[in-house]
Amino acid sequence: MKNIVVALSGGVDSSYTAYTLKNLGFNVSGVYMKLHNRENYHDKNIENVKRVADFLGIEADVLDFSDKFNEAVFTPFINTYKSGKTPNPCALCNRYIKLGALLDYAKSKNAMLASGHYAQIENNMLKKALDLSKDQTYFLANVDKQSLNSVIFPLGNKYKKDIKEQALKIPQLKAISEQKESSEICFVSTTYTDILKDYVKVNNPGVVKDVDGKIVGKHDGYMHYTIGKRRGFSVNGAHEAHFVLKIDAEKNELIVGKKQDLEVSEFKLENINSFVDFNDSIECEVKIRYNTTAVKCRLYKDKSVKLEQKVFALAAGQLAVFYQGDFVVASGFIKE
Repeated sequence: MKNIVVALSGGVDSSYTAYTLKNLGFNVSGVYMKLHNRENYHDKNIENVKRVADFLGIEADVLDFSDKFNEAVFTPFINTYKSGKTPNPCALCNRYIKLGALLDYAKSKNAMLASGHYAQIENNMLKKALDLSKDQTYFLANVDKQSLNSVIFPLGNKYKKDIKEQALKIPQLKAISEQKESSEICFVSTTYTDILKDYVKVNNPGVVKDVDGKIVGKHDGYMHYTIGKRRGFSVNGAHEAHFVLKIDAEKNELIVGKKQDLEVSEFKLENINSFVDFNDSIECEVKIRYNTTAVKCRLYKDKSVKLEQKVFALAAGQLAVFYQGDFVVASGFIKE
């Protein structure tokens, strides 16, 4: 009988994952990870996890990974904003915590790791979920390819609406499936600036410049803004919308311009994570943010990307994910 550790969050997806694997005859145990100090957040989730574990007759441990999370995810989150870039904490968490520290724990138990992610693994490659509206390959694209050997995603070939429908029919899962699902970053309860202000000076007024370097207005502090934002700063005498084109963290300045100034046809990457080998370059499609349409491009070995059509509001610090068909072939953090 194969041992499987299920990452339990207290939500319907991970609960149903454990339920499915137990019914398939696997030797299932559960783990809840404490990654931050939002105790109210943890209390409710741990209560759900214990309820599910009791129902399934499995063990469920609570592991404190907060130190590792702080080092690998939270501190880079703060530092990325300080540098004027836009962080992607979920991509780091999946690599270093969920398919990192938690996977190491599962291996120490001579077990596979399972989670409620909507993604598929085929031939040791990440493949888009059947339910494209819930597909999470974008956030998983930074993981070490070797980790996929020891991981399963049982919901990858299912539709979310069917999972919820089935869970509602199970009395012990009904309350969990009826609760409101969170789409927020787990350690952010309100806004990201509420988190930042405990570590850096967020409200720090500065000047707004146009593309020619002329001062045209004021802003409330560069950390309030991301590339493409069009509100929250002033542009003297403007009769049409202006957008943030660039953030100069050192000078605490915003550079703004018209929407067409946001168009980009090429960019550079750092920390490329490849799932396939290629020589000079590879033809593929790229998503520059989670909720964007993939655009045809060519990814070069020198970490440059050339797009077949322009994209808007490219944000340094975000993850660019490259696909061939349904498969992830590479990812990298946008440098410029």
